[in-house]
Amino acid sequence: MSPSYSSAAGEVPAPCRALVLFGATGDLARRMLWPSLYALHCDGLLPEPFQLVGAATKPIPDAEFIARVHDAIRASANGSLFNEQAFEAFAKRIRYVAVDAAAEDGFAPLRATLAPGAGGVIYYLSTGPEHFGPISAQLGRSGLADAMSRIVVEKPIGTDTGTALQVNETMGSAFAERQVFRIDHYLGKEAVQNLLALRFGNAIFEPLWNSTAIDYVQITVAETVGIEGRWGYYDGVGALRDMVQSHVLQLLCLVAMEPPAGFTPSAVRNEKVKVLWSLRPMTRESVLTHTVRGQYAAGFSGGKPVPGYLEEAGARPASDNESFVALRAEVDNWRWAGVPFYLRTGKRMQERSSEIVIQFKPAPFNIFAGIGQNLAANMLLIKLQPNETITLSLMHKKPGLNEVRLGEVPLNLSLDDAFAASRKRIAYERMLLDVLRDNPALFVRRDEVEASWQWIDGIVHGWQAAGQKVKPYPAGSWGPTAAVALTERHGHSWHE
Repeated sequence: MSPSYSSAAGEVPAPCRALVLFGATGDLARRMLWPSLYALHCDGLLPEPFQLVGAATKPIPDAEFIARVHDAIRASANGSLFNEQAFEAFAKRIRYVAVDAAAEDGFAPLRATLAPGAGGVIYYLSTGPEHFGPISAQLGRSGLADAMSRIVVEKPIGTDTGTALQVNETMGSAFAERQVFRIDHYLGKEAVQNLLALRFGNAIFEPLWNSTAIDYVQITVAETVGIEGRWGYYDGVGALRDMVQSHVLQLLCLVAMEPPAGFTPSAVRNEKVKVLWSLRPMTRESVLTHTVRGQYAAGFSGGKPVPGYLEEAGARPASDNESFVALRAEVDNWRWAGVPFYLRTGKRMQERSSEIVIQFKPAPFNIFAGIGQNLAANMLLIKLQPNETITLSLMHKKPGLNEVRLGEVPLNLSLDDAFAASRKRIAYERMLLDVLRDNPALFVRRDEVEASWQWIDGIVHGWQAAGQKVKPYPAGSWGPTAAVALTERHGHSWHE
């Protein structure tokens, strides 16, 4: 899916010689990053030579750290790729260093490990967002950031517009914008990338992809898990900042963007940020009718009883933090004027599901009404997880020799079936490979981050001004009943 790209026209990006993974012992590194790097190694996609340096605060001998990486890969989604001979070759790339971003010369061990050499170094910050600024500043002070380096940071970038600006300014003091890769791993999923192929690679959809033919759009990212021991982080963030600001708005941009001039990084990202600029700002009055905040109570998930949000370990009893949010968003431009975008995300939902619903308008006239047949409007359902499928519902005559009877028939495309011979990859494999290739098309640009935070901040300020409280919903449900009213009052329903 990704185009070839270099920062300057006609130039071939300098090959990288190393990747430094800060937070190398953390959960994300264990579950996703080391297994993804191993898969790229097995596919012959890592340069030769190419060093992998794990960095964290605690001193660990190289052999012990490599054993941890070994176990992480075997237990991961890429465990089927594992064999000892391949891992031995992979392990020869790995070193570990203990660093301290707060100390005056806390990166001296890292500088010694990297040693001078040709090619750039990729610095991947798999840390909390509060560490992005200090690590970036230390890389700059230590002389480890040069014109060939790249820095990769996980979203969220900051917790509001102000903090995002601070983080971006600090990173910008050590790295040029072309060197900064802000990851939203959702953009590495095959099904998400297929949104671009579906829209702009098929002539049948684009003429209908507007307010003339589309009634409304729904985007749902539902999780069955709770906060999973992340109370300290999650309670200060909530579903709006954690999920809507990143994953959900990225999906909205891909659905609503105009056709780019070409499949190049700048063209794609230019169109995405225009969607964010077109989002109608939320006010104190509109949050009351266009948003719903929820917080899960005790209930059942997977057939087992689970505690409520306020009953989780380490919980603060008076917390008003939302674990669920539903929004009615408006994109004020010529293509989408009058089309509501219903956005929904939450924890402890009934099932794990990420999907996009494109609901088309009904046929303008029902010629079958005289024989008692109703018509259902066509719907395009794009499932991103757990299974990647695309379904277009069509009206069809039911078989039979008597009177005409109509029913909905789904036209299905299962990506898992259609490409059964292809290995299902971790999204981070694509993202890491694009960093190596210096291709930022699927990464989030600075102006995108700041535009999304400005819209989110408007909702937060509206909630505060209106005193909007969370509404409880039982774990294992689809959220508060108020979320149903959010769509029903406009004659629409959530797809479940």
